[in-house]
Amino acid sequence: MIYHLVPFADWNALPDQPYTPASLGDDGFVHCSPDERTTLAVANAFYTNAPRPLLALVLDEDRLTARLEWEEAVPAPPPGAADDVSFPHVFGPLDREAVVRVLEVQWDEEGRATGLRDMS
Repeated sequence: MIYHLVPFADWNALPDQPYTPASLGDDGFVHCSPDERTTLAVANAFYTNAPRPLLALVLDEDRLTARLEWEEAVPAPPPGAADDVSFPHVFGPLDREAVVRVLEVQWDEEGRATGLRDMS
């Protein structure tokens, strides 16, 4: 399973279509994380000012129709992630059928992502 962070409103904007985040057009792929620890590190590094609630989509990579590649973090992983972590990048839209769980990022009083809570 891999994880993708997305604001709730973005995820629900076009519920009958595959999800296509801006990074697909900007970077050529959809940024994902390999585990919960890395997902929280990414949230703390890049999503502290993102609209809330912030979701973590748990994706079954076998259900994706787009190509998936594991790549090194450039120039380095975000603080809190393992130094040797590789990141899954999806080179196409995220199939909604690949989403097996939707989790909500939990924040502490200081605005740090501290955990993921099941939305169901």
